[in-house]
Amino acid sequence: MTASDEIEFRDIRPDDAGETLTLQRAAFVQEALIYDSVQMPPLTQTLDELRAELVENLGCVAVDRGRLIGAVRAQASEGLLLIGRLVIAPDRQGEGIGSRLLEAVERRGRESGCREAELFTGSLSEANLRLYERTGYRETDRVEGDDGIEQVFLRKTLG
Repeated sequence: MTASDEIEFRDIRPDDAGETLTLQRAAFVQEALIYDSVQMPPLTQTLDELRAELVENLGCVAVDRGRLIGAVRAQASEGLLLIGRLVIAPDRQGEGIGSRLLEAVERRGRESGCREAELFTGSLSEANLRLYERTGYRETDRVEGDDGIEQVFLRKTLG
């Protein structure tokens, strides 16, 4: 059995907020370096804000031997699963955890009646774009931000 076989994928809960926020900040430091800014919502979000967000959330977490190593959040809106803040512990990136978290959250979306999933990332986040395209997401739109950086929106039909 490999380490990845021991990973538990389960629904995210409000009591995961502290570990999720720690993981989110660790993961988004790399994004802050890419974009040369720490003024990103994932880095400025408070514990209370995150805890409130997790009360009704279709997100999932990945737990390996008691350690939270990945998380993703999602909301259903009129048949569309809105996926956000996919984060993987920096020391566990590249092991396929992100793909498996996307599969888990997409399954929850289908069970909630969603027919499509949508997510977005910054145009400079090449690893994120590769992951999303590899898992079946296709670019639908680019929106330029106030900072001149484009947000890339991607969608996938949930089978």
